[in-house]
Amino acid sequence: MMVVIGSITLLHAQKFAYVDTQYILDNIPEFAEAQAQLDELSVTWQKEIEGKFAEVDKMYKDYQTQSVLLPDDMKKKKEQEIVDKEKEAKNLQRNRFGKDGDLFKKRQELVKPIQEKIYNAIQEIATNNNYAVIFDKGGSLTMMYANPKYDISDEVLDNMGASLSGRKGKGKAAPAGSGTGGGGNESKEIRKNP
Repeated sequence: MMVVIGSITLLHAQKFAYVDTQYILDNIPEFAEAQAQLDELSVTWQKEIEGKFAEVDKMYKDYQTQSVLLPDDMKKKKEQEIVDKEKEAKNLQRNRFGKDGDLFKKRQELVKPIQEKIYNAIQEIATNNNYAVIFDKGGSLTMMYANPKYDISDEVLDNMGASLSGRKGKGKAAPAGSGTGGGGNESKEIRKNP
């Protein structure tokens, strides 16, 4: 019984907070720029791959129209050329979009520094405010309910120097009965959906 009471008391002594990393990323211009670069690369590479598969398709159609006139050894040669060209197209697709492909590597190159900045800002806030745990609402952790007063996403953005004006998302409203003044959260901006 004492262990349970001690555990409950210990839990109440801990400070918890959460962040919404998707909201934070949506409000960092560098992330939008990185995403635009990735989208542009993706479209370019997709067109390149579609071009390779179009070549395979054309080779196959040409083969079908010519196959009746070709000797067996030429048929086999053409068939092998088509198979090789298709393998080349599939390899290119895998190299561009597959696991550890070019798009994955470029995403790591562009997004990882931003993620590190976010992590460092969260770590600094956690240390300065003695938070025991900070959860990520935007991650794989399922949060059935989260009181908005424990959301420190704006604090992370502030710490990173992100602009206050024009922040996207989050329809965060003041807690019921908080009124003006005396709520203890005067420094936190109330976010409203546009």
